[in-house]
Amino acid sequence: MRRWTILDVAKRAGVSVGTVSNALNRPEVVAEHTLATIQAAIDELDFVPSAAARQMTGARSKAIGLIVLDLDNPFFTEVYQGVEAAASEAGYLVVVCSLAGDPTHERRQLRLLEEQRVAGIVATGVSKGNSRVYSRMRKNGTPVVMLDRRSASRSQCSASVDDVSGGRLAGEHLCELGHRRLALVNGPHAWNQCADRRTGFLAAAEAAGAHLLEGADIEVEQMTIRAGEEAAREILATKDKPTGIFCANDLLALGVEHALIAAGHRVPDDFAIVGYDDVAFATMAFVPLTSVRQPAYELGRRAAEQLLNEANDATHKHEQVVFTPELVVRASTGGPDATVGARQDHMLSRA
Repeated sequence: MRRWTILDVAKRAGVSVGTVSNALNRPEVVAEHTLATIQAAIDELDFVPSAAARQMTGARSKAIGLIVLDLDNPFFTEVYQGVEAAASEAGYLVVVCSLAGDPTHERRQLRLLEEQRVAGIVATGVSKGNSRVYSRMRKNGTPVVMLDRRSASRSQCSASVDDVSGGRLAGEHLCELGHRRLALVNGPHAWNQCADRRTGFLAAAEAAGAHLLEGADIEVEQMTIRAGEEAAREILATKDKPTGIFCANDLLALGVEHALIAAGHRVPDDFAIVGYDDVAFATMAFVPLTSVRQPAYELGRRAAEQLLNEANDATHKHEQVVFTPELVVRASTGGPDATVGARQDHMLSRA
């Protein structure tokens, strides 16, 4: 089957190749009736514009990049859904890249996105040492919007959550339940999100006269279920056991819960657990997980809208949008779930 070209479209529409090119790349400079004629020709020929040819003219591609910290985390799946919804409505494709905790890998991904001349990048994390790479890309005309962390500059858009408030919600909840011996399972302190959640949690603990036990302020490199299981074993090895545990994301919390129950402990009777993100798995845990909810879909959608507006509107004004988290109480801290105790008794009796 013949592959139609822009020249064929021009002949069918009775206009110049340049006019067809403008219709595809800068429709605002083409008269409406001419646009309609060209679109009719495109429909008749079932013509598909070449992205490669478009880029040869110096134009940006109809794609945006999304850099996420960890594709295994369901939180980022919801973020992607929000980004993709906004991008699709605007006629853009989303190219997803994962940091995988590797700054070198991140630089390679950024280089590839630049080579593809993406219209811009939504970044959920910036590895240590790579901030200069993002700054250079912005200076070279590629918009970058920070997602899940607030931009340090008013000259850059961001969509984030008040993580200090989120950490405080977790701490206040545990303290209101009477817990004074606390543990924290956190990600790398170099990540703004983790540092802010820790700050809020410690502030709430101090205000209530509670404290983190020695050996129970745990920092992990990867915020995964396995890391949560390992952290739980560290907590069980402490001399004075905590009764309340805050985990900086739900995957860590699920790992902690699994390891504690497997070791013969009851949740929340022996240990109350609060997670963060409120991913879908939180409700399906063996003991449904109390969690600080982030509006992941809304975060992704808003960040993509900011990016596309900056890429296409010369009058764009930068904004730093901050969402407010909320606490969702479930059985892991004593929330309503009458079947939890019976399920744990059954599991422990079989062990």
